[in-house]
Amino acid sequence: MTALEYAKAACETMMRKFEAADLPPKGHFHYHQGVFLSGVMETWKICGDDRYFDYAKGWIDSVFDADGKIKDVSFGDLDDIQPGILLFPIRDKTGNTYYDRCIESVVEEVRAIPRTPEGAWWHKTTRNNQMWLDGLYMGGPFCSEYASRTHDRDMMADVIHEALMMEKNTKDEKTGLLRHAWDRDRVQPWADPETGKAPECWGRAMGWVPVALLNDLDFLAPDMPGRDEVIRMCCDLLKNLCRYQSEDGRWYQVVDKGSVEGNWLENSCSSLYVAGLCKAMRLGYLPDSYAEYARKGYEGVIRSLTWEGNDLQIGHVCIGTGVGDYAFYIARPVSVNDLHAVGSFLIMCTEVHRYFDGK
Repeated sequence: MTALEYAKAACETMMRKFEAADLPPKGHFHYHQGVFLSGVMETWKICGDDRYFDYAKGWIDSVFDADGKIKDVSFGDLDDIQPGILLFPIRDKTGNTYYDRCIESVVEEVRAIPRTPEGAWWHKTTRNNQMWLDGLYMGGPFCSEYASRTHDRDMMADVIHEALMMEKNTKDEKTGLLRHAWDRDRVQPWADPETGKAPECWGRAMGWVPVALLNDLDFLAPDMPGRDEVIRMCCDLLKNLCRYQSEDGRWYQVVDKGSVEGNWLENSCSSLYVAGLCKAMRLGYLPDSYAEYARKGYEGVIRSLTWEGNDLQIGHVCIGTGVGDYAFYIARPVSVNDLHAVGSFLIMCTEVHRYFDGK
């Protein structure tokens, strides 16, 4: 099967399982649905099957009211901004100005995000002065596309500032990887008392980073100060991640500790790293010599898949998680076909198609 055929099989599997409006957490405007439906939208862009577009639109229509307001949202939390990126292709295809009001509702959320004294977004309104890697994916792509469409250079500058602040505060100097989070106040039990950094480099958290930065770069004006630094940050991380790829092709739950007892290979981070490598090469940010890592990673994920009848089963995926130590991460339960799993897989398959099959 081709990468596109795998993507379509994953979409069909989930569309048989869930009506769009029932995607969990049902009714809540949240990144779980957003990452999955982002992958569905990318599949639609390639294959042109409008059933995929209609499915994503069906979920959006179920979570906004008649006035374009979000019905159920954790207002100002980065996790509940990410699905806003679905609104742009829906507005473009339908031409319906109703979706402009929906977009502005998400922008209201962005304006309400609390910030550190340095101007960085809090990950959640209840996580005082904390930055989590995941937040780059939750906020950046929506903000960068909105800023591009409205010529809002201040918002573009925010996206760049957020990315570079994240690198500054989470970078592990020994490995070049990024720690999961940073606590400015140094009060969290996981925070290093001197640096505020989390203790570990968790797989999926780092996976969001290149996917987010590459999406941002699609929309950041070429003359924006700091744009080249975003490219460097993205490429540095991808290059360093390649040093920790396993013989299987996939990456470990705690990426830099593959030889430590209890660690295990995780499919969502592996999918996101492959997606990042493929897109970075396709856009010319990385040389094509990194294709061997991307192909090996893709093949590792594909070998791990199983089938139940016509339903594709994507397992070995960590459930959603907070910040902790090594023992915490390796003890996290795994799931099959949760929205993290399928969304990450779809993002990988569509980028593999564009780089390898689309050439």
